[in-house]
Amino acid sequence: MGWLFYTDRRVQTYADEKAEITRLCTFETDTRRTTLVKASKVGSTWYAAAKVESLYAAPLEDRTYVIDKDGSFTFGAVFLTRIDDGCWGYKDMEESAGPCESRAPLSILNLLSELKDPDSYAHAWRQRCRDWAAIPDYAEGDKIKLVAPVTLSDGSTCQIVTATHYRRGSQKRRCYRIEETGSLVRLSKASLAGSKLISREIAESSAVLAEFFAGQGA
Repeated sequence: MGWLFYTDRRVQTYADEKAEITRLCTFETDTRRTTLVKASKVGSTWYAAAKVESLYAAPLEDRTYVIDKDGSFTFGAVFLTRIDDGCWGYKDMEESAGPCESRAPLSILNLLSELKDPDSYAHAWRQRCRDWAAIPDYAEGDKIKLVAPVTLSDGSTCQIVTATHYRRGSQKRRCYRIEETGSLVRLSKASLAGSKLISREIAESSAVLAEFFAGQGA
């Protein structure tokens, strides 16, 4: 399915968007009812868990999903969104279509029904989402080894960096200090996938934290 834009400009705020995602995930066919269980926005993309129930006593059957004990199943959906000339638009995909956008929060993934085929597009999409969620959120002073050297714009590479920050106006921006040169570099979250913590700097004033991390290393 392609992009659909609302030229009446009725979607203007976050609340408007969430209401529209809810509406899009709530509908009935002759035999089934679909309702939104949970939706979460990451960047400009909405991720949703939608539950499908039978309108009759007969249990549901589905080729993709294992039916839950209550006779329903819950699937994942992805809604790309953007604004074009003031008009909000979306492009929707079901997880079995193998969406490229794969940053669904674990709170969404944990609601989804089991899949019948471990080699399906949906299974691969869920794993990519879990891999993204597993990327650590490093703290100030953490020394990190990237899974592979990253090539910088000047052609040089770096693999061991320390999390730090710089200021832009009143805001603190995350960056990383290169071990070999001391230079600062911005790294995308994707480049931190598979990275490992080498050491953690502990503030001298925090004896409690120091004792905790000492215990962790024991």
